[in-house]
Amino acid sequence: MFCTSSVDIAKIAIQAGRRPCLPLRQESMLCSDSAMDRQKLGRTVLVLIAAIAALSGAVDEASETYAEAAFKRSLVTFAVVRTLNGVISVAQGTEIALEPGGVGVNLSVGQILDPINDLVERFSGVMLVAASSLGLQNVLLTMTAWWGVTAALVIASALTIATIWSPRMAGNTIAAAVPRILLVMLFVRFAVPLLIIGTNLVSDAFLATEQAAATAALEATRSEIEELNEDPELPPDPDQSFMDRIGSMIDDSLESMDATDRLARLKDSASSASEHIVKLIVIFVLQTIILPLGFVWLLLETLKWIASQLRRS
Repeated sequence: MFCTSSVDIAKIAIQAGRRPCLPLRQESMLCSDSAMDRQKLGRTVLVLIAAIAALSGAVDEASETYAEAAFKRSLVTFAVVRTLNGVISVAQGTEIALEPGGVGVNLSVGQILDPINDLVERFSGVMLVAASSLGLQNVLLTMTAWWGVTAALVIASALTIATIWSPRMAGNTIAAAVPRILLVMLFVRFAVPLLIIGTNLVSDAFLATEQAAATAALEATRSEIEELNEDPELPPDPDQSFMDRIGSMIDDSLESMDATDRLARLKDSASSASEHIVKLIVIFVLQTIILPLGFVWLLLETLKWIASQLRRS
């Protein structure tokens, strides 16, 4: 038998045009180092993206645009509701005196509007809370965009990149806390802008059309009630002739029919206004409470998952 060394085997493999087989342990170490480098590179890119986003202010500009538009829409709806509430309060003491064929009939507008009066008052309270919430989001957005918060995030990003690529910091307690500090700064810096952008994207996709239609319906109802409040009641002229009185009776009968039709339309409008008010309550509760809390929870869960992955690695 002939003894063949590993060097001879390598020479034979090279002459055959094949890569010499490395020992299994050495090959696995090379693969592991390559995977670690790719992982470090990916983390570095993500940290750099976060730092650049904070410095550029692109996220802040988009969120400010959305927040301002949402705040204006809430103020418009709040003004419509407050005006509607005032018009209903005036109309509740209004009675329309009709004399069809000389027979006196009094129709109370307040009886028609009484079912939605309490609902409008409650909706005014909801709109006040919604507008306050949107205003608070604008204030928090200004605070999170402060240069001090951005500087702290950039410093935490630089330290995190240093801990990723520096072998000397491996196993250091302070170095292990740096990524967690970065996650906290990411939450502080981007939580409010991201929840504003996410909430408004959902609202524009699913709620904006219904909100505009409901607000327009309430404006129409307000206009109808204002027309009833502005109708003048002219006293009869005692110097009218017999023919003039007959003409006045005919005119009163026609006006009575028209007023009756208007009251019937007002009753239908009041009924539909109740449905639109309930829709607006649901929309603004979603926009100002449920959706923001949902996006904050989603962001927290994402950061917790990232922290758990960092602990494992």
